[in-house]
Amino acid sequence: MKVWQFVEEISWQPHPVAEGVSIKPLVSNKIDNVDVTCMLVRIPKGREVPDHIHDQQDDILYPLKGKATMWVDGLGSFSLEPGVIVRIPKGIKHRIVDIKEELLIYDVFHPALI
Repeated sequence: MKVWQFVEEISWQPHPVAEGVSIKPLVSNKIDNVDVTCMLVRIPKGREVPDHIHDQQDDILYPLKGKATMWVDGLGSFSLEPGVIVRIPKGIKHRIVDIKEELLIYDVFHPALI
């Protein structure tokens, strides 16, 4: 059982639905047999994460760097930047757009993504 790893040793992968966006899985059910998924999400300036819903997971986002706009159904838009933490309850549509500076997000899903 691995309890630590250098983040630099983990490869970036393409985001499953957002073109040009990368993810770096840090902790997952598939690899670590835990009921949480933690990842880094890198969104370059000019890209976006389109409307989507996580039917089974709460999504907790904590931006580490950059600046963008996040929209959450029923709440509207707000600035997504370091110092802001966001919890999107399961079943709520949301998106990230207007990337002003490359965005790096620490993203947690509970329960774990498949």
